Amino acid sequence: MSTELYKPRLASKYQSDVIPSLVKKFDYKSIMQTPRLVKICLNRGVNGSVTDKKLIDIAVEELTTISGQKAVATYSKKDISNFKLRKGMPIGSRVTLRGQKMYEFLDRLVSVALPRVRDFKGISDKAFDGRGNYTLGISEQIIFPEIDIDKVNKITGLDITFVTTAQSNEEAYFLLKELGLPFKNAKKDIV
Repeated sequence: MSTELYKPRLASKYQSDVIPSLVKKFDYKSIMQTPRLVKICLNRGVNGSVTDKKLIDIAVEELTTISGQKAVATYSKKDISNFKLRKGMPIGSRVTLRGQKMYEFLDRLVSVALPRVRDFKGISDKAFDGRGNYTLGISEQIIFPEIDIDKVNKITGLDITFVTTAQSNEEAYFLLKELGLPFKNAKKDIV
C-alpha cells in the first residue's frame, strides 16, 4: 500500500515544467516569485430567476455537477425596478475552486470540455484584467460531459475566472498557456 498522497496531473506539471520555464523566461531571482494559480471561480447569472425560483436550484445543481464542489446561490444587492428585482432575491449561482479540485477542474476543462465546443479555434487572449487574472466566457454549459443533455431544459452560459498571483498580463498569459489553456494567437507579448 502506497503512503504517497494523490497529486493532480496539472499540479505535478506546474512543479516540474511550468516553474522552471517561468523562471527562465522572466528571470526570477527565486522560484517563490513565480506566479501561481490561486483559485478558479465559476459564476452563472440566471435569466428569469425573478419569476421562476426553480431556475436557481437548477443552476446551483448544474454548477455543483460541473465543478465537483457545492455551489451557492448569489443574491441581488439592491432593488432595480426595471427588472422587477428586489434586494435579497436569488439571481445566480457561483462556486470557487482551490487546491486539488481547482487543478482537476482545469484539467477537465482543457482536455475534455473545450475541445467539445463547436468550431473551436482557441480562446481569446484579450480577457486579462491588467492584474494577472483571466476571465473565460462559456456560452453553453453542455460542453461539460458531466451535464446530461437530455435533462437540460435551457442552454445557458457561465463565466470562469482564473485568479493568479501574476503581476502583469504577460506573466499570467504565459502561466495559463503553460498550464494548457489553448489561446488563439500564440503571440509573445501582450500589451
